[in-house]
Amino acid sequence: MATPESVPGRGHEILEIGTHWRQLVQNWVGRRNYHTVTDTVSVSMQFDLKETGRMVTVRFMTTKRLLVAFATDGHYLRQDQLAVAAAASNAWNTEQLNPMLSVWDVRGPRPCLAGVCDLPLTCRMTQADFDALASDWVERARQMFTRCHQVFKL
Repeated sequence: MATPESVPGRGHEILEIGTHWRQLVQNWVGRRNYHTVTDTVSVSMQFDLKETGRMVTVRFMTTKRLLVAFATDGHYLRQDQLAVAAAASNAWNTEQLNPMLSVWDVRGPRPCLAGVCDLPLTCRMTQADFDALASDWVERARQMFTRCHQVFKL
């Protein structure tokens, strides 16, 4: 018998993100060639951004209501790069019609470009659907950081 967070559907189990996010992320990462680090609050994976010579880290974690995927290429912005980074972020978000890129921690000692994607914890999906979504997030992060490096020299 199906439990509230696990409903059979078309031969694939439909899982609630809030209860199964870690399992979904680890299953997805496990089928790809990504370096992974897991701690008590997050699952992080890294991939090489060959076009820029940098590594992108995507950290999956939860807030009270959301599963969040936070992506950064580890490059810290200098103060004289903040305006260009904000323009790059605005251009990306406008063109993609899906705000994702921001200049993170502007007031901090080491601001950076960051991509953020999220899902409500109450969302339900199959592993295959989650895999497709997470793969799309990573591909968009790849394109976004490559563009910021090549076009905006960030």
